[in-house]
Amino acid sequence: MVDLSGVTFMDSSGINVFVAAHQAASDDQGWLRIAGPQESVLRLLEIVGLDEVSGCHPTVDQALTA
Repeated sequence: MVDLSGVTFMDSSGINVFVAAHQAASDDQGWLRIAGPQESVLRLLEIVGLDEVSGCHPTVDQALTA
C-alpha cells in the first residue's frame, strides 16, 4: 500500500515506478493499493488506468481493508 496523500505532482517516472511495483507484487501473489491521491495525481492515475489495476482508495484505512 502506498500513501500518496502528500504527493501533489506525478509524471511518467512515478507512473513507471507504480507499473514496476504492481508487476513485482503480482509476480509474488501480492497486491499494490494506492491511498489518498490528491485530485491532480488521481486524474493522472485514471488516465493511464492504474486506478483500475492497483486500486485507488480515498484513505489508508480503506486501502488496507479493500
